Amino acid sequence: MEAESSEFATEPVPDESTVGWFRVALVAAMVAFSLPTFLTGVEVAVGSSPRRTLEILAVGTLLLTLIGCVTASIGASTRLSSYMLNRIAFGSNGAALVNLAFALSLLGWFGVNIDLFSGAVQRLLIELFEVSIPAWPIELFAGAVMTITTVIGFRAINVLSMLLVPVLVVVTAQLILGSLEVESLGAMLQRESATEMNFGDGVSAVVGAVIVGAVILPDITRFVRHWSGAVLVVLISYLVIEFIVTSAGGLAATALEDEDLLNIMITLGIGWAAFAIVIFGSWVLNSLNLYSTMLSVESTAPRFNNTVLVVVLGSLGTLAAFLNILDHFLSFLFYLAIVFVPVSGVIAVDYLILRRSAYHSERITRQESFRPDAVFSWALGACVSLVGSWGWISLSGIAAIDAMLVAALAYFLLARIRGARQ
Repeated sequence: MEAESSEFATEPVPDESTVGWFRVALVAAMVAFSLPTFLTGVEVAVGSSPRRTLEILAVGTLLLTLIGCVTASIGASTRLSSYMLNRIAFGSNGAALVNLAFALSLLGWFGVNIDLFSGAVQRLLIELFEVSIPAWPIELFAGAVMTITTVIGFRAINVLSMLLVPVLVVVTAQLILGSLEVESLGAMLQRESATEMNFGDGVSAVVGAVIVGAVILPDITRFVRHWSGAVLVVLISYLVIEFIVTSAGGLAATALEDEDLLNIMITLGIGWAAFAIVIFGSWVLNSLNLYSTMLSVESTAPRFNNTVLVVVLGSLGTLAAFLNILDHFLSFLFYLAIVFVPVSGVIAVDYLILRRSAYHSERITRQESFRPDAVFSWALGACVSLVGSWGWISLSGIAAIDAMLVAALAYFLLARIRGARQ
């Protein structure tokens, strides 16, 4: 697969640019090996008993796998990015609103991850080498490297993942083995917790940590040759690696009775592993964030040059981290991320049940400027997710699942009612 000037932002990926599913699985796996995924396991373990933690992680990763299988297989079948799928489902004007929210959210998280990256690197340099440097050169360097990687395109992210996945497999194994040397798994499972996290809240934390990546999986699975390969991508990256990584974080937090992952690794004598997770995991995760942001903007405004677009977006994300204004932006990003969840419910019903041909043979002729049923269903699902996050109402106990199911059901019923009237 060669780097393209457009990265096929507004058209299907041609056969000659597709790759084997395992190469794409390596990219998805790198996201699972990132620092936020380890921290999710730590967060759940701190609030639950070890046995309850395993149950929460198992259910959460299973739900993510089911959602990911749907979105990834649609991406592989249509060869379209998630933002072009939005355009078909919601109409060009409706999709512009959705894609704008996607771009703002992903660009914001690009800056947040650089902030997280610089803070972790600063601490590790002090703890391991007694070297203290300010945050700004770290943030500037990280933003530049991640932007350059994205400029090269998906091929660069793919090659980087192939090189780094084996390193992070060793890191995860070291974390697990080091934790088991402190306390055996059997002894940990006998522990009771003074406070038990609500099961639904725990699963929501696991799902919420990765749901954005699951919704935009078509951005990478569109390069897979067959939809069955996309399913294998999800099974390996979510059902296997995501579960192992979150469990490793939870295991370490339980064994050392500490909720600071970097401190845990330093205590276990594997500070180099912390460096690997922070640097390599953040590198690929943020490159993917910026890549998806570029696809979102280019699919909405295709006249912009790909390279210039990536550089401008990367500079904006780095500037936000550099000025440290994202501390006040996190709440906004949380609510903006709610927009992601019900989108996949609408697209799944539209593609799998109602209008599959609109994504294939009739993709050009059936494009519309605005599709009110889809936009209303998306808004309804987003409202359910928002209300659920406030604790006011819950159908399944998991806000993200509620939003997706409500959006899917509402869209299906509205389509049936409109069809009956016609």
